[in-house]
Amino acid sequence: MKRIFRIIILILLVASFFYMSYFLYSKSKQPDVVYDTDSIFVTTIIRKTVATGSIIPRKEVEIKSQVSGVVDKIYVEAGQLARKNQLLAKIRIIPNSVSLNNAQTQLRSARINYNNTKIEKERQEQLYKDQIISEVEYNQFKLDFELREEALAAAESNLQLVREGASKKAGTATNEVRATVDGMILDVPIREGSYVIESNTFNEGTTIVSIANMQAMIFEGKVDESEVGKIKEGMPLKLIIGALEGESFDATLEYISPKGVEEEGAIQFEVKAAIDIQKEVFLRAGYSANADIVLEKKDSVLSINERNLIFEDEDKVFVEVMTGPQQFEKREIETGISDGINIEVVSGLTKNDRVKKL
Repeated sequence: MKRIFRIIILILLVASFFYMSYFLYSKSKQPDVVYDTDSIFVTTIIRKTVATGSIIPRKEVEIKSQVSGVVDKIYVEAGQLARKNQLLAKIRIIPNSVSLNNAQTQLRSARINYNNTKIEKERQEQLYKDQIISEVEYNQFKLDFELREEALAAAESNLQLVREGASKKAGTATNEVRATVDGMILDVPIREGSYVIESNTFNEGTTIVSIANMQAMIFEGKVDESEVGKIKEGMPLKLIIGALEGESFDATLEYISPKGVEEEGAIQFEVKAAIDIQKEVFLRAGYSANADIVLEKKDSVLSINERNLIFEDEDKVFVEVMTGPQQFEKREIETGISDGINIEVVSGLTKNDRVKKL
């Protein structure tokens, strides 16, 4: 009985040994590698660069006040169309105490001089009628009277300007803000009751209204220094505006800045392009946009996927061409333009070849 038990144990041990050996052998055996292949195809390759920027009016005018004071009335709001010389706002002048006092003093002096010369002129006029003085002497007094009269009118006008910002003789009131061009009101940054500063030599003044022609829009963006040497004025652009999904616009590059600006460690050059706007589309100022600038384009060229290329010695390009089932040979080819995904094959391959997918 013991002998039979020992034989069974021995058989189990031998069976376990052979099973473990087979299991370990199966695990260590590597499966055959099967390589995928790509075909050679004909396509259109476009090499382009992308400029990021925004849509802005070609001409935007900021209307500023000619006087300092408080905004009394605003007659327009953003989005309205304005015509040249249209009244936009009215400023209530708060006169400077020194300027007001000087104007009042000048007026009093001018009135005193006027009254004196008036009396003297009337007296000399009577003497001239009595033929006591000559016409030449009388004309001298008459001229002096007319000059004093004009000085009085000027002093009155000056006082009115200081107080109200307008005079009776002036064609337009300086406290009235009027449009200088035709266009759409883009922004009215001030409110009624706000203080404004006049535009002068030392201060650009407070902006009352911004006006622009919304039918003449341009794209303004930045191009990296590595690409700016490849573009030139007159190149076509394709604009993609984020706010208008599915819409694209044709544009023409018309300006490249001669000087770059450093932004986040890279040199960027400003570019501008004229947009061809369809009449039924309204472009708002400030839309962000991307411009595709076509650097080079080739139609119907033999191409392969760029990821399948093998680069050696910096100037040589190879691919592995299938010669039989899972058999490949390394072959040098000549390439052309690339769009970053597909690359043109100038020579070394035919349309019927297949290359190893890398």
